[in-house]
Amino acid sequence: MTAESGLIVNIQRLSTEDGPGIRSTVFFKACSLSCRWCQNPEAISARPEVQWFHARCLGCGTCVASCPDGAITADESGVTIDRERCNGCGACSSRCPANALETVGKRVNVRQLTEDLTKDRAFYEQSGGGVTLSGGEPLAQPDFAANLVGNLRKAGMDTALDTCGMAAPAAIARLLPDVSLVLYDFKLIDPVRHLAFTGQSNELVLENFASVVEAARRRAGKLSVWVRTPLVPGATATAENLSGIGRYLADTALGAVERWELCAFNNLCRDKYRRLGKSWEYSETPLMSGAELDELAEYARASGVDPRIVSVTGAARSSG
Repeated sequence: MTAESGLIVNIQRLSTEDGPGIRSTVFFKACSLSCRWCQNPEAISARPEVQWFHARCLGCGTCVASCPDGAITADESGVTIDRERCNGCGACSSRCPANALETVGKRVNVRQLTEDLTKDRAFYEQSGGGVTLSGGEPLAQPDFAANLVGNLRKAGMDTALDTCGMAAPAAIARLLPDVSLVLYDFKLIDPVRHLAFTGQSNELVLENFASVVEAARRRAGKLSVWVRTPLVPGATATAENLSGIGRYLADTALGAVERWELCAFNNLCRDKYRRLGKSWEYSETPLMSGAELDELAEYARASGVDPRIVSVTGAARSSG
């Protein structure tokens, strides 16, 4: 990846969940964490990948014949892709007559991407929205991300950064002047549990969060900070974790964080894992009930933060 081009998964238009107003969310490919509950497994790897849709497959064998690396085999049970041998070249997906194979990961040019995103300017201006960089982790492609937000700001577009905070401090510092909102993922306060569930300690996450808060205070009214915490059963959705995060926010970011969103666990991504040939330990985990979400929200509100900034987003399990 370079400053002029990068790898993205897709663009989600008319989004209302990644910042204020109507937004276009650009999902970057590559992530610096490996969260065990990840909702976007197709955005973790830094290279293109092929996903297989079982229901579309005709069993014709075109994909087997077209793969230059011999990474695909097929039998009565379906298609198997050797992920070690597959380089994501897209030869199979381009030739599949039923579109049962799709390549995830598209290289895009910054200039062309900027032009594409500005086509939705009317939606942004009328709703107070803009463009959000998400992922994966946008800061895993720092030159590309910085160039993109710079171009968008020059075009008069509002921009936001959705980050897990696991990035070089210099990468965040480059983007902050060109964004008006940082959506900061704060998953686990305990460093040992953070390492166990995400693959990394949270030391750098905390360091970068402090820098974002400092910038928000310097640019009061021009840079907002929203904290997001996923509510994952058995991992992040505990009284200890939410109370700990809340105490940390109260001690270090009092008044600088406008929202603390508790994002309800969602298991709809399990099909994504199947299409990528991956297992997912949360595939059988149900949604939480409304009562469980309310209880977790109360732990957060009682932690020392302004209780008015705490909200729960996402779906609850039906009582029926």
